Amino acid sequence: MPHSVRIVIRPKCNWLLLSASFLIVHSSLPISVFPVPPSLAAPTLAQTPETKKAADRLLDQGIQQYQRKQYEAAIQSWQQALQLYQELKDRNGEAIALNNLGIAYRSLSQYETAIRYYKQALPIYQAVKDRNGEADALNNLGNAYGSLSQYEKALRYYEQALSIFQAVKDRNGEADALNNLGLANQYLSQYEKAIGYYEQALSIFQAVKDRNGEADALNNLGLANQYLSQYEKAIGYYEQALPIFQAVKDRNGEAGVLMNLGIAYRSLSQYEKAIGYYEQALPIFQAVKDRNGEAVALSNLGGTYLFLSQYEKAIGYYEQALPIFQAVKDRNGEAGVLTSLGIAYLSSSQYEKAIGYYEQALPIFQAIKDRNDEAITLNYLGLANQSLSQYEKAIGYYEQALPIFQAVKDRNGEASVLMNLGSTYLVLSQYEKGIGYYEQALPIYQAVKNRNGEAKALNNLGNAYGSLSQYEKAIGYYEQALPIFQAVKDRNSEAGVLNNLGITYLSLSEYEKAIRYYEQALPIYQAIKDRNGEAAALNNLGITYQRLSQYEKAIGYYEQALPIFQAVKDRDGEARALNNLGYILFVSGQVAQAEQTLRQSMQVLECLRVGLKDENKVSIFEEQTTTYRSLQTTLVAQNKFSEALEIAERGRARAFLELLAQRFGDSNTKAVKDGESDPVKPQSKTTCTSVKPPTLAEIQQVAQAQNATLVEYSIIDDKTLYIWVIQPSGAIAFQQVSLKSFLQGTSLAQLIANIREDQLGVRGLGVVPVQRSRSTQLPQNLSFKTLHQLMIAPIAQYLPEDPNQRIIFLPQGALFLVPFAALQDAEGTYLIQQHTIAIAPSIQTLQFTQQQRQRLEAKDSDTQPALIVGNPVMPKLTLEAGQPPVQLATLPNAEAEAKALAQLLQQPALLQNQATEAQVKALMPQARLIHLSTHGLFNDRLGLSSSVALTPTAKEDGLLTAAEILDLKLQADLVVLSACDTGRGQITGDGVIGLSRALFSAGTPSVIVSLWAVPDAPTAFLMTEFYKKLETTGDKAQALRQAMLSTLERYPKPREWAAFTLIGES
Repeated sequence: MPHSVRIVIRPKCNWLLLSASFLIVHSSLPISVFPVPPSLAAPTLAQTPETKKAADRLLDQGIQQYQRKQYEAAIQSWQQALQLYQELKDRNGEAIALNNLGIAYRSLSQYETAIRYYKQALPIYQAVKDRNGEADALNNLGNAYGSLSQYEKALRYYEQALSIFQAVKDRNGEADALNNLGLANQYLSQYEKAIGYYEQALSIFQAVKDRNGEADALNNLGLANQYLSQYEKAIGYYEQALPIFQAVKDRNGEAGVLMNLGIAYRSLSQYEKAIGYYEQALPIFQAVKDRNGEAVALSNLGGTYLFLSQYEKAIGYYEQALPIFQAVKDRNGEAGVLTSLGIAYLSSSQYEKAIGYYEQALPIFQAIKDRNDEAITLNYLGLANQSLSQYEKAIGYYEQALPIFQAVKDRNGEASVLMNLGSTYLVLSQYEKGIGYYEQALPIYQAVKNRNGEAKALNNLGNAYGSLSQYEKAIGYYEQALPIFQAVKDRNSEAGVLNNLGITYLSLSEYEKAIRYYEQALPIYQAIKDRNGEAAALNNLGITYQRLSQYEKAIGYYEQALPIFQAVKDRDGEARALNNLGYILFVSGQVAQAEQTLRQSMQVLECLRVGLKDENKVSIFEEQTTTYRSLQTTLVAQNKFSEALEIAERGRARAFLELLAQRFGDSNTKAVKDGESDPVKPQSKTTCTSVKPPTLAEIQQVAQAQNATLVEYSIIDDKTLYIWVIQPSGAIAFQQVSLKSFLQGTSLAQLIANIREDQLGVRGLGVVPVQRSRSTQLPQNLSFKTLHQLMIAPIAQYLPEDPNQRIIFLPQGALFLVPFAALQDAEGTYLIQQHTIAIAPSIQTLQFTQQQRQRLEAKDSDTQPALIVGNPVMPKLTLEAGQPPVQLATLPNAEAEAKALAQLLQQPALLQNQATEAQVKALMPQARLIHLSTHGLFNDRLGLSSSVALTPTAKEDGLLTAAEILDLKLQADLVVLSACDTGRGQITGDGVIGLSRALFSAGTPSVIVSLWAVPDAPTAFLMTEFYKKLETTGDKAQALRQAMLSTLERYPKPREWAAFTLIGES
């Protein structure tokens, strides 16, 4: 009889997709091939002996090639054998050749081709009444559908195979079918059903003394228990399987069970043990020339180093595994390791690289119709985009993954996506939505008895309620999660939830309880050798003792945490520990030592920003501003006011300056005169900053070059404001203002918000307004006067008496939203009536804007005088993730403003349908003046989504975003955004992140924006006056002041004239 290859799914090791997601760990299972020894059949009379021998020889040759994993060569041999059997009308040989071809194509991940061959073999086996062959073909069809994640179809084929094996009393076949039924149920998360099938298979294998089969069944029982988080039980089964594989000299089986032992110990956070088992498995796979197993072992080593946060080692192992999977044409393995590389880069915060690997893996999974892993990769694409703050994109990927997981009935995968959706909405501060997704995930984990997932869902619910300051509820969820993590022996997560309980009790000021939880977490982190966790727990203990004013103890904990952070190269943790240590040294009176420690923290923080994309620099800088503030306080305490100014300047707009240096360094350098400092000259390679922070002398030079008085503000905390005044002569004055006495129970940010809320402009979005609370508001005139008392009165003696002399304010934080022009002194005089005003993000940016203006003046290029846009056909806007878009209101008065300006400047205006996004983008780089009279939109969650509304087309959405502006090269000397809220954006330690920042980065030295929705009529009047004055004076700050004064006479309320602010060159 011709020889057949029987495929039996006997998973020997978990492999490939070791997830670094904080929500779910997913692993796929390998498929092992067990060929049945050949048996002989007597030739029939109809067969030509030589042809028959040739066909049988080709069949044998194919089997040998298959066993050497030469699948394509095996296919060629079996195709030739098939043709001969068909010529001989040898139906039995034909069926076996077809069946074997199916097996080879399945090994090449070409599952649909495999199914076609199996389906051709099946009716032939039935016709010749070869019931064993029929059962094999049914079993193989089950395997192929299982590879396509169509597990219910697979079950139906396995059940048919089982009944035939039982009918013909083929006990080995019966046990194999039971084993496969177990595996299919395992994939459907029916773990207890799977265990039932494995136990039936085990007893048969033992009865027929099939020791290989017995070891396989024990191994599979280990896997099923591992999925139920019963890791100790799983290890018990693996330890029974291992000596059997060794006894029967099944080296592949031995290596596979060593791999599974590694995975079980990894799940118990015993990473060193896990690595030990993988390192035993690897040389066995290499010795038996099982290249696939070798790649799997390398991949799992990579995954374990991933858990240990040793990302470079992890990547090294994955990069060894990848070419092996490619060489053996294991497309599933190739895609899996690409996904794992993505996870490694995701874990090391290299999100774009991670996305690149996921995008390579995804089409492979789609091509081989592996829907389960397709969904997993989509899930990771969601995580990577979420990490880049691309929340809409992340939600889109999660929403693609979710129905796939549901379709293939992967309930664990379904729950993981629900968890990730919950986490995304949590970041968007949509806590109720986030909780809703977690509450959907929790019962799924409970239904499939995934206790680890259940505990993680409970933990995340605790995090969500903690974000809502509902600490008691948060504690309730953490307390439910903790015993589950303990029961499944997930020590890492156990320590994590103990840490979360500590943080929550810290928020409740229950310091003793917080300490108890941190002290429980600490020895666990130490036991599992999680040095990052250990350092974090020590740091948190330091913070808690600091709150208790037990400074010596706090210093002790920080000093223990610091060398650990340094040893594991956690620069962020190192910087935080240094910052905390510096602060505690300061409050305990060790001021000089505090200064030294805080300077070290600052240097580490600046190194963290190297190599990041601009938006990521902004995000990380926002977290780092505490150190700069603490260092300023330490210097002021030593009366080092000028050094404190240097740090205040060093601690603002760094990401912005680094972006400007990257984009305009060469041209700006040429514009610097001999002897002047170059703001964009890169530092030497021994430092981490790409732009040299200004020295005191350089700050004084800027004041002289601008011929302006510079006023720099630094908000230290909710009680203290620092103000420096740098006069054109170089003289520097410092004032420290106590905020508490002025604010009457409110905060500085709320005081500014009260002013903004009182400016009830007309040029709004045309959507349903939000009811505003007035409970904490001061009367408007008192708010303006209070801000004047805080910000202007303490330095009034240092300001110029000549109203034509410019003052450039350098705000920080919420002060960017202060309408300086409208601040009133005790007599009710507005600041604009006394002074000419401009603002800038930092002193050093003024060097840049001056050079940009000089560059534009020197450039002889073909430009248009002006681009004027008014009242486009409005686009629709999504105001909230997951909600339908709303239509923006039209602005007829903005159209009138644009027409009046066009007449004044003798230039055409783009109105309504003419003002398409594509047309405006095309004309912006050619214009010397850009005036946009339309809606301005901002996104508090991600500043680069701030945008200007224009006419949409089939290819453009009508939202000209800050990110799109960054891609332009502008030659405009001035851009005016005569629209609502164009001065708004996310306020960070790097300044206002939005439209004005994008325009400067695109090459514009001066921008006028509005701080609130301005009424139409006064806006049109003010803008007309501004352009008239600009034509006569050529000075933007003077022109804006004169326009405001003229508007004030006609429209006396500040909301009608004070919103517009000049940023940059005047």
